[in-house]
Amino acid sequence: MTDLTPVDRAPATRDTEVSASTWALIDEATPATTRRAYRDEWTRFTRWCNAQQRTALPATAETLAEYAGHLAGRDLAPSSIGKALAAITKAHVTAGHGEPDRRGAREVLRGYRKRHVQTGGKTKRAPALTLTALRAMVATLDPDTLTGVRDRAVIVLGFAMGARRSELAALDLADLEPHAEGLQVTVRISKTDKEGRGRFVAVPYGSNLATCPVRAVEQWRTALAHHGRAEGPLFLRIDRHGRLGHVATGRGDATGRITGETVAAIIRRAAVAAGLDAASAFSGHSLRRGFATAAYAAPDADLVRIARHGGWKEGSAALFGYLEEVDRWRKNPAAGIGL
Repeated sequence: MTDLTPVDRAPATRDTEVSASTWALIDEATPATTRRAYRDEWTRFTRWCNAQQRTALPATAETLAEYAGHLAGRDLAPSSIGKALAAITKAHVTAGHGEPDRRGAREVLRGYRKRHVQTGGKTKRAPALTLTALRAMVATLDPDTLTGVRDRAVIVLGFAMGARRSELAALDLADLEPHAEGLQVTVRISKTDKEGRGRFVAVPYGSNLATCPVRAVEQWRTALAHHGRAEGPLFLRIDRHGRLGHVATGRGDATGRITGETVAAIIRRAAVAAGLDAASAFSGHSLRRGFATAAYAAPDADLVRIARHGGWKEGSAALFGYLEEVDRWRKNPAAGIGL
C-alpha cells in the first residue's frame, strides 16, 4: 500500500504567489473587450462599497443583494445587472476567493425582471440592419478616402459573417485566405469560444458590386498595401489627418487596431448619414442581428448552418429571438383564416 505520510519540508512561502506570466495567461483566457467591461463593472462596485462602508472583496451575500437592488433602483436593464454580477464573480474567482454567494442577488434580479416587464419596461436592443438599409449606408461612404474604403469593408464583411463587433476588431490580415468562391476568414477570438479553438467562416462573393464583402475587403487590403501594411490588424484606426493606425491614448492598442466601440461608431455614423429611422440606435450588434434575420428569411434557410456561420451556441436563445421576428409574420396563424 502506498505510504501517504507527509514528509518534513520547509514551510511553503510561495504557495499564495502568482507570477506575472501566469496572470498574463489568466487574462488571455478572457477576450479583451470582456476584460475591459469587467474592469469597469468592478470599479463601479468597489466605489459603491466604499461609499456604503462595505467590503468588496470578498463580498458577502448581503452586499451583493444590496448592490443588485442599487442597480435596479437606477432602472438599468436586467441584463446589465446580470453582467455586473458576472464581473464581480469573475473578480472573486480570479483573486482566489471562489464564487461569492449570489443567491440573494439573483432573487433581487428575478423580482426586478418581473417588475420591469409588468411596468412596460423593454430591454433596449439594437435594430436589425436590413439589406435595404445596408445599401443606403454604403452609398454614403466616399470610395476615394481611406475612411470610406475601410468603413465599407467593416460594414459588409461584418454583415456577411454575422460577426460580433469584437470579432471584427480582432481580425488580422493573416486571418483572411482567398478562395475560388470568395474568402475564408478565421475567427480566433470569440465570446462563446472559451477554449480559443477558433472557427472558419466562408464569405462568398456578393451579387451586388457595391455590397460584395469579398471585393470590399480586397479594396481595403489594396489600400493597406499601398501604405506599407502587409501584416498585422485588418482594420486600423484612421485619425482626422488620414493617417493609418495613429495611436490615440486609451483607444485600441499600439498596433493601431480599431476597437469594438469603433465598429459601433462606424455603423452609427453611416446610419445617420443615410437618414435611417432611429439611426442613433444602430450598433455593432445590428450587423449580427441583421444577418440572422436576412439569412433566415431566405427561401432555402438552414437554421443549423446559420448558427454555425455566426458562431451561435446550439439552442441559443438570442438567435431564436431574432428568428421569431421573421416567423411572427411568415408563419402567422391569423394570415390564412379569411379575415
